[in-house]
Order: sequence, then C-alpha cells, then structure tokens
Amino acid sequence: MAALDPIALTQALIRCPSVTPADAGALGVLAETLTALGFVCHPLRFEEAGTAPIDNLYARFGTGSPHFCFAGHTDVVPPGDLSGWSVDPFAADIKGERLFGRGAADMKGGIAAFVAAVSAFLADNPAFGGSISLLITGDEEGPAINGTKKMLEWLAARGETIDACVVGEPTNPRSLGEMMKIGRRGSLSGTITVQGVQGHVAYPHLADNPIPKMVKLLTALGSGALDDGTAHFQPSNLEVTTVDTGNPTSNLIPGSVTASFNVRFNDSFSGATLEALVRQRLDSAGVPYELKISISGESFFTPPGPLSALVAGAVETVLGVTPELSTTGGTSDARFIRAYCPVVEFGLVGQSMHKVDENLRLADLAALTQIYRVMLDRYFA
Repeated sequence: MAALDPIALTQALIRCPSVTPADAGALGVLAETLTALGFVCHPLRFEEAGTAPIDNLYARFGTGSPHFCFAGHTDVVPPGDLSGWSVDPFAADIKGERLFGRGAADMKGGIAAFVAAVSAFLADNPAFGGSISLLITGDEEGPAINGTKKMLEWLAARGETIDACVVGEPTNPRSLGEMMKIGRRGSLSGTITVQGVQGHVAYPHLADNPIPKMVKLLTALGSGALDDGTAHFQPSNLEVTTVDTGNPTSNLIPGSVTASFNVRFNDSFSGATLEALVRQRLDSAGVPYELKISISGESFFTPPGPLSALVAGAVETVLGVTPELSTTGGTSDARFIRAYCPVVEFGLVGQSMHKVDENLRLADLAALTQIYRVMLDRYFA
C-alpha cells in the first residue's frame, strides 16, 4: 500500500467539527484509515455521572514487543467568533504554503503526520516483529475525565503494556524542531471565599465588608516565591485569576467575596504538599476563610534517556537542529501516560493553536512525517 498523504488526512480530520465533547466523525475517519493499514481498532466510549460521554479510539498493529505508542486527541476548542476568521474554521483550506482550520496545529496535523509515517514504515517493513499503536482521545481539551486516563486503565485490565510513548502535541513555539517536552508542571486551582455582612455603605457599622479581609489573604498567599526552580523546571508560579463579589453597585457593601487562583508547580511539590503551603500562607493572615482545591495534574518528568534521544536524533537527522528538552507550558495527557511508560512530547509549531486562523505550514507537516518515520525506523531497528 502506498504511503498516505498527511495533507489529505489532516484536511479530512479538520472537516469533522469535533469540538469537545463532540466527535463529529473524526475518530471514524481515523479508524477507517488505520483499519485499511491493518490496525485492529477499538472504539471506546466512557462516561460517568455528571459528565458527557466521550468517544475514544485505541488502534494497534501487531502483537509483539517492543510496543511503541503514539498518543493524541482529535477534539478541538471552539472556533469562537467566526467573523474573526479569514476562512471557514472547518473547511481545511490551503492558502499559499499553509493549511488553515481549527485543530490544524493542535493536533490533527500531528496525528495525520504519524499515520502517514506509519503507512510508509509498514509498506517497507510488513513483517516487523513489534507493535505500533495509537491512543487517541476526544477529551483532551475538556475535563479529561473520560479519555486517556480511562483508556490506559482499559489497556491495563487487558494486560497490554506500552514500552514507549510519544504524544504529538504542538511542542514547538516558533519553528519545527526547536523544542520537545520531557515533562510538564502540575496544576492546582483554588477558590477562596470570605463571608461578611451585607449593608449600606453609609452605615458601615451595621455591615462587615469582606473585601479588606480578602486583600489580606491574597497578600499572604502571594508573599514571596514558591521555589527557585529545579534542574529541569522553571520556578512554580501562582496567579490570582478572579476576585468577585457579584455586586454591580457602588453603595452596597457585599455579603461575601470569592477569589480564584491557579498554581503551575514543578517537581519541588506534590499537589498535597503545595496545598499544605497554600493553607499555611492563608492561615497566617488571621482571617476566616473557606478554600476549595482541585488538582488537575501532578508535575511529571521523564529523565533524559533512550526515548528523548530517539526523538532528538530523528529531529537532528531531518532538520539538522537539536531540540531543547523542556518542561514549559500547560498540562497534557502525558500526565496520565507517564505512570505507565516513558513518555515525551513532540509535534508541530504551536504558535497559532487555539487562535483565530489556526494553521500549519505544509513544509512542517512533511518534515514532521519524516521525523516520525525516522523514529519508527530506529526504534524497531
């Protein structure tokens, strides 16, 4: 079978408006393509009370060892105001040397590049002894409850193990080949509530304004750096994101105030130790408060080794550049995979992801396909 065209497959995927939690046929396009290549495909739908059901896909070629997995997602964020786009966000138009559409960079282009690379690899190595799989979720841009995490649990229950995984997220800030991710910071979100007594501003003795108390709490929370960074991580960072009383008037003392914050934390902390520090700082203000904490992911790190060397070597062979080993940016589903096998991330340029007129360079798509092919050749050599 001839190698697949990554451009055509990217376009077919973009033309499925798979805004989380909708699949809109994207996984069907992928399953049909992979089945034709000889993969055994397992459509997986997961749901639990209070959450939207999510469609996912696990596809595997071969049953032998070693087992190389490519992970990613077909769901995308909404396009937003369509009047800001110069093209239909789901038409997958090509203008000049770029392909436009929601999900082009994040990350339907990366998926198409890998599938195209696999098609070329299998054409040249029809009887190789290992296994190649794709772990594709429809719940990465959403709450990530019914996606990769549950797929990995399903695999483990079947007795399937993965030896190495590459996640095709758009890891490069400006140009292809400059950066790969060997870890990610954790994410802790918190909401602080302070109660007061509502009243007229002209009669403050009959009220209790909670806002000055919240100011004390936020001052204590932001008192000094959380840490100085570690060998592979930048310093942990706390940002206050909202302060709200729900009060639209200027002559009313509010009855309560809430503030939200987020901490992106490095491997100096676990979620539990960071929460303890947050509570310690808030307690030091001497103000009664309520605190709700949620942790969407712990920090994780894959030490430089064979997998990162494999990816870096393929990039150097194709592009002649050495990618930086980075842990910057937000969270990804690699946070779940790291508990099962070594995992690194490498994909397209992310400069336009989640933006109006999201796009990819056609030359980058071709080069990424080559990089993934070199990775497969060397992994199974």
